[in-house]
Amino acid sequence: MGDETSKGLKAVFKTTGGGSGPKDPVRDSQIAFSAGDRIFSQGDLGTEMFIIQEGEVHIIKHIAGESHVLSRLERGDFFGEMALLEAMPRSADAVAMSEVRVVAINGSRFDEMLRKNPEVAVRIIRKYSKRLREANTLLEKLAGREVDVDHVAMDATIVAPAEKATRHRLVDVATGTAFFFSDGDETTIGRADPVTGILPDIDLTPVDTNRSVSRRHAKIIRTGHDYHVLEEVGTVNGTYVNDQRIPTGVPVTMHDGDLVKIGLISLKAVFE
Repeated sequence: MGDETSKGLKAVFKTTGGGSGPKDPVRDSQIAFSAGDRIFSQGDLGTEMFIIQEGEVHIIKHIAGESHVLSRLERGDFFGEMALLEAMPRSADAVAMSEVRVVAINGSRFDEMLRKNPEVAVRIIRKYSKRLREANTLLEKLAGREVDVDHVAMDATIVAPAEKATRHRLVDVATGTAFFFSDGDETTIGRADPVTGILPDIDLTPVDTNRSVSRRHAKIIRTGHDYHVLEEVGTVNGTYVNDQRIPTGVPVTMHDGDLVKIGLISLKAVFE
């Protein structure tokens, strides 16, 4: 990626920076780490991805009390994007192995990168293919047998439907319709997709007569006893908490009684 990545980043930041002043947005988004610094830890709730400008970073996974190096990354490599794509906690540690300088990219800028430069998406797909092969090798080492990587990939996409919770919910202000949170740590919000048959946990199709809600619009993430609203990458008509628009990919805490607006649909959070 290297210099091409830096040029692409500057183009993206220019379109999202809101002006053409003397600031260099790539430089202003850089973060420096010393050797041994932990950039993020497994289990953290991530809101940014990173592109390495200088230095070496190791991605380390902890399994059954043992540490395994999944990837050794250098200048031009990127990491941490899974947290933006999936809105899930970090799946591994990222540790600086030398003096490291990275560019941090939040959800809204990542969204802009995908829109303005499709090559970014292609590189991510290639990266995941390589990582799947590396994970296959690690699984074989741990299991002591050969693993079918294609079946691993297929099985990873099968997710059992979450059971509905009985209490916490979003209530449509206009109709009084209640939409219950899933029983898991993540509740998806959007509209039903008749082509793929995919249904979000909270399907707003019945109340979204203007089709203002995206298919995959937002998520509610539970961390302990707290709940956060996170807008998905690619959402068109915005997500609001108490009339404040939230940035794409950044979790915003939601409390009992808060007004949550998904597209044009106003909902009240009810925690009991």
